[in-house]
Amino acid sequence: MTGNEAVAFALKQIDPDVIAAYPITPQTDIVQYFSSFVADGAVKTEFVTVESEHSAMSATVGAAAAGARAMTATAANGLALMWEILYIAASNRLPIVMPVVNRALSGPINIHCDHSDTMGARDSGWIQLYSENAQEAYDNMFQALRIAEHPDVLLPVMVCLDGFIISHALENLVVNEDELVKNFIGAYKPQYPLLDVDNPVTVGPIDMYDFYFEHKRQQSEAMKNAQEVILAVAREYEQKTGRSYGLFEEYRMDDAEVAVLVMSSAAGTAKAAVDELREQGHKVGLVKLRVFRPFPHEKLAGALQHLKALAVMDRAESFSTMGGPLFNEVRSALYGAGGGPLVRDFIFGLGGRDIGVAEIVEIFKKTLETAAAGKVDEMVCYLGVRE
Repeated sequence: MTGNEAVAFALKQIDPDVIAAYPITPQTDIVQYFSSFVADGAVKTEFVTVESEHSAMSATVGAAAAGARAMTATAANGLALMWEILYIAASNRLPIVMPVVNRALSGPINIHCDHSDTMGARDSGWIQLYSENAQEAYDNMFQALRIAEHPDVLLPVMVCLDGFIISHALENLVVNEDELVKNFIGAYKPQYPLLDVDNPVTVGPIDMYDFYFEHKRQQSEAMKNAQEVILAVAREYEQKTGRSYGLFEEYRMDDAEVAVLVMSSAAGTAKAAVDELREQGHKVGLVKLRVFRPFPHEKLAGALQHLKALAVMDRAESFSTMGGPLFNEVRSALYGAGGGPLVRDFIFGLGGRDIGVAEIVEIFKKTLETAAAGKVDEMVCYLGVRE
């Protein structure tokens, strides 16, 4: 299956109550494939076609508030058009799951992959899971639902997959039996559905300075709770499927002296670079971050502490003049942890620019040079750009 087909098939197995659909490249296939399941009577989902992505998230929020298991999907400028409603979904503690096919934000107009869309939404209160390949995107969908609906969390979740690189690439993957999915996700039992007329609630009221701060604090605590819930759900999923996930994955890190930290599809390429350099006798390793929100700062700092130097690969630019968003989160996590590696940022792949094993080998070589020199000469590098 392609990544988009895999996500659509996961949606079919979930059979949500409501899906609000609006097309945008390179996400369109997800809702298009799912619409065929609706037309064929393979699901019971109420499929709502809307006039914009803002409307898609609004319809999903309304359905979720009513007590439905509600979902949608988007990418890039579509996610940006949802901006206002992303915050409303999180603030109302609605357990929505939304696959986001990562694509560069305009302008100039670009339909290919980078992470500027979801990184722009990193502070909206949504949990964010990133997928290395179609298999992980498929598996993340089921886990995301359990995480979102957990009573200690009740926050929306984005399942992120790289545009075209994953969304349109054909891969072999293992799919679950329908009965396994049904037993794993269980029946949805909303705590405070708007349509429970015997127990009326207010959704989306005005919230002035007398209570707004407390509600934000509750969201923060829910995000903190999510980290252990993510791990507990992953353990249960592994027991049922044999496929293991965590907050991040370590690859050949036990005796590594330098490492690369990266998210999504570039992790697979980086593993090949690690293997190549290991054959040459270099002690290098890789950390693939799966969970960006909540950011696993303590556990990540522990995994990186023994390194001499670390390269962070960002597929987004923050325009802070201090590197990309992933780099700044990682450096913040390491600050005050005692010792730790020298850290450099490599911004790469913006607008879908390709990155191969040779380019990542070059990152490792520069990082080995940093370790040998004992200092960082250039904090932020732009990989593969015509300067």
